Amino acid sequence: MASENSLHPLLDPSDLPYQLPRFASIAVSDYAPAIRIAMARQREAIDAICADPAPASFANTLEPFERSGVALRRALAIFENVASADATAEIDAIDAELSPEIAAHSDAILLDPVLFGRIEAVAAAGEELDPEAAYLLERILCAFRLAGAGLKDADKARLKAINGRLSELSTAFKVNLQADSNDLAVLFDAAEDLDGLSAGELSAARQAAEDRGHPGRYLISLVLPTAHPYLSTLTSADARARLAAAQQARGRRGNDHDTRAIALEIVALRAQRAQLLGFVNHAAVVTSDRIARTPEAVMEMLTRLAAPAAANAKAEQARLEQRAGAPVRAADWPYWAEQVRAADYALDLTALRPYFEAERVLEHGVFASASRLYGLRFQERHDLAGYHPDVRTFEVTEEDGAPVGLYLLDLYARETKRGGAWMNSLVDAASLTGTVTAVVVNNLNVPKPAPGEPTLLTFEQARTLFHEFGHALHGLLGRSRYPELSGTSVPSDWVEFPSQANEMWLLWPDTLAEFAVHHQTGEPIPAELVAGLAAAQTFNEGFATSEYLAAAVLDMAWHQLTPEQVPADVEAIAGFEAAALGAVGLDNPAIPPRYGTSTFAHIFAGGYGAGYYSYIWAEVYDADIEQWFIEQGGRTRANGELYRRHVLSIGGTREPLGVYRAWRGRPAPIEPLLARRGLAPAVDEEAA
Repeated sequence: MASENSLHPLLDPSDLPYQLPRFASIAVSDYAPAIRIAMARQREAIDAICADPAPASFANTLEPFERSGVALRRALAIFENVASADATAEIDAIDAELSPEIAAHSDAILLDPVLFGRIEAVAAAGEELDPEAAYLLERILCAFRLAGAGLKDADKARLKAINGRLSELSTAFKVNLQADSNDLAVLFDAAEDLDGLSAGELSAARQAAEDRGHPGRYLISLVLPTAHPYLSTLTSADARARLAAAQQARGRRGNDHDTRAIALEIVALRAQRAQLLGFVNHAAVVTSDRIARTPEAVMEMLTRLAAPAAANAKAEQARLEQRAGAPVRAADWPYWAEQVRAADYALDLTALRPYFEAERVLEHGVFASASRLYGLRFQERHDLAGYHPDVRTFEVTEEDGAPVGLYLLDLYARETKRGGAWMNSLVDAASLTGTVTAVVVNNLNVPKPAPGEPTLLTFEQARTLFHEFGHALHGLLGRSRYPELSGTSVPSDWVEFPSQANEMWLLWPDTLAEFAVHHQTGEPIPAELVAGLAAAQTFNEGFATSEYLAAAVLDMAWHQLTPEQVPADVEAIAGFEAAALGAVGLDNPAIPPRYGTSTFAHIFAGGYGAGYYSYIWAEVYDADIEQWFIEQGGRTRANGELYRRHVLSIGGTREPLGVYRAWRGRPAPIEPLLARRGLAPAVDEEAA
């Protein structure tokens, strides 16, 4: 057992500013004991609630229930962040060991009949509660019911077994995918093989090869989406083919890192659990507690968008093939798209990179927009260490100096970091527990250049930084009394709204003018590049929309199966995918889904099972709010304050769609989304 001192930063508030965990004092061996102690603490608190002889009330049941998980929330937040961002083999082993224990602990609480009875009694008593307390009661009751609290004992036992196995499988999927991605990184012999990459990208590839024991060669690491960003610039068709093949092969090679059998077992167990809970399938369980409400509503939207997206993609494909003079494969689409973009719109996205130096994008783009809109101030704290040497820490305050929290940025890729980009919350702001400020982390996977080289972002990397910072703002500015409702604790088909809305500032004219200057000369971005960006806004959106919708359709297809319908053989997966995509007209081999089954970490190793549709669902709202900002005069404090008040600051304290509709005076129309993505107006344009 680790010493009490070394467990302090995991279990109890740190004495560092904003309760930032004291990472330097945490040893790997501390994680498991600390989490087990925190679970024991919570169990003792739950037992005390259940043993209380007084009639159940909000004050003696819901409030102590909210306090009971504080230490465990903290310990898990620290560990889960490291397990995603710096997952060594030792961390992976601890993750695999703890996952079923954590699942069992959660089940023991959510399936406790005495605790559930007290919560139901509070609801039945009709106690007068303020709106936030009433919403908390509603949310907790829903969570207990969806967790199976009302089941008979035999069904609860089966449910616990399913949940334990699912936690093991989720960890296994994540670990296997990361291992196979590392194994399949593509090694090139010479810089000539990688013609089209920038000097910084080449230096990162050379450094990666040297770190792997291949000095003088070049290693390209794989990324989470199917289409690697380097496919857009590599001039060698052979290099593109090798990279695309490696991306597609992950998790389906029949080796020890194959993820397909894991995915099928996850789908089958989720389907079994859904039926235990009285639902027809897993998608019905998930959407019942989301804004969408039903899988049918989700599929209606996806299907409505699929036809015009596929039609646009076909037209784009013909245009690319005319330019290429040959059929365009999936490996070649991004490259030829950039050739057409450059020729027809005078826009070469690679030409943007010298103007997208990471530090300027962060300071004069991301931070400056938040300052302009919300009055926030950002000051780097070199005295506050993160969990890895690459992590930077920024103190965030209001315009008057009042504390808001800490923002941690972990920008660079490494072999111990899972693919993609995400936001985590390390400390939630919840006044009930005495914590009134938040600590949040943004993780990206930008290749790290060699020492002395600048970090030049691609257009997509810059957009991702703005996107993830939207999540960070939601976590930093959301204010609640109760931990359960803090920050980004909102339905998954709403949580992407603030992040996607924040992307608008990347191309906002006055934002670009502030950050987009040449990293060497200081010259502003040329007007013709900006004009090209504006002219090409909907170019290649058929491809982008189709690859996204294809992944969302696969997610829904898997999670609308009954247990009997789940294939038993991994070799059936390819046919299942083809049938699901063919049913909605998205079966274009030149446009594979953004994530195929074997690499779909969002749904098999994350929290997006039957919820990947959330991005497009939320985009209806962020497209609407972008139009509102345009109409109201743009990036002003007055507009920022309204948006903060009605979206960011409420966290999860109220039903978000109701607040939005009350503010806007109407539902969000779908027309702005259709216009943004260049979709045919013939699509049924009912309000979302």
